[in-house]
Amino acid sequence: MRKRKGAGRPTISDVAERAGVSTITVSRALRDPSKVSDHLRRKINDAVRKLNYVPHSHASALASTRSNVIGVIVPSLTNNVFADTLRAIYDELYQGPFQVQLGNSRYVAKDEERLVRTFLGQGPSAMIVAGVDQTDATRELLENAECPVVQVMDISDDPIDMMVGFSHFEGGRAAGVHLVQKGYKRIGFLGARMDPRSHRRMEGFKEALRSGGRYDPDLMMTTTDSSSVSLGGHLIEQLRKRRPDLDAVFCNNDDMALGALFGCQKAGISVPDEMGIIGFNDLEMMAASYPSLTSIRTDRYQIGKRAVQMIKAVLDGETPEQKIIDLGFELQCRESTMRPKSKTR
Repeated sequence: MRKRKGAGRPTISDVAERAGVSTITVSRALRDPSKVSDHLRRKINDAVRKLNYVPHSHASALASTRSNVIGVIVPSLTNNVFADTLRAIYDELYQGPFQVQLGNSRYVAKDEERLVRTFLGQGPSAMIVAGVDQTDATRELLENAECPVVQVMDISDDPIDMMVGFSHFEGGRAAGVHLVQKGYKRIGFLGARMDPRSHRRMEGFKEALRSGGRYDPDLMMTTTDSSSVSLGGHLIEQLRKRRPDLDAVFCNNDDMALGALFGCQKAGISVPDEMGIIGFNDLEMMAASYPSLTSIRTDRYQIGKRAVQMIKAVLDGETPEQKIIDLGFELQCRESTMRPKSKTR
C-alpha cells in the first residue's frame, strides 16, 4: 500500500501514519493537547520525537482555519449511478456542520486534477473522489492532502487513503458466467464511453467467456460515444448485421441494455428466446421494463453513505478498522435471460 507522504522533511502525514491516527487528530493534538486523550497524545508525541517532526507555522495557521467543506468530485452529474451516491452524501451530511463542494470532471483526467488542486487549496475537511484511476499528479496531491480522502465506486489494493466500492472486473465476470450457464452460445458485449471502469467490466466478462469456451472477439462492440438508450439500440442493430448468429449481449450499463431491448423488439427478435440481455447497475427501469431486464445490482447509495461515515469517524479522531470496504454486487436474474430449457440444447 502506497504511503501518503511527500518527499523531504517529515510531514504531519508521516506523524499520523507512525502514530496510527488521522492527520486531523495529529493537528488537533499539536494545537490543543487537551482535545485528545492521554493515550493518543502519548502516541503522537512519541511519533513526533522519533521522526524529528517540526510543525510548519503556515500549516498550523491553515489547520486552524480549515473549512467545513467536504469536496466531492464525480465524472458526471447526469448519470443516475452517481446521482444515487451524491444523494447519500447529502443525506448523511444534512443538518450537520459540513457543506458539500461538488465538482464534475466530465470523465477528463486533467479536469479532475484541476478540481482537486482547486479544492485542496481551499482547505477542505475531507475529499471524496470517484474511481481509482487518478493521474500521477492528482494522486500525489491527494496523498499529501492533510485531510481524509475516500475513493468511491471502485476498489483496488492501493488506496490513497480510504476506499469504498466494488469490483467492476468481478461484476463483468459474473455477467459472463450467468450467460454461459443459461446456455447462450454466441455472446457479445456492447460498451459505450469505455472509461476505466467499463474496461474492467469488459475484461472480467471476457475472462468468463474464455473459461466457458464462448469468447469471440468479433462479438465485442465498443464506442467512445456517451452511453444512451438510443445508442444501445443502434449498437445491437450494428452487431446483429455483422453477426446474425448473436444470441446474447452484456451491456456495460443499464441505458445500453434498455436500448438493446428496444432494438430487438423493433426488429421482431424475441427476448429472451432469441436474445438474452444483461445490464449493469440495476437501475429502477430494469425491473419495470417488459420483459424485465437482468442486471448486476450495485448499491450506489450505500457507497456514498459509508464514505461519509468513514470521514466522520476520522474527523472524530478514530482510526477506521477497514481502509478498504468492498460492498460487492448482486446479480438480479430477470426475464431477459430466463431462456426456455428447450432453447439451451
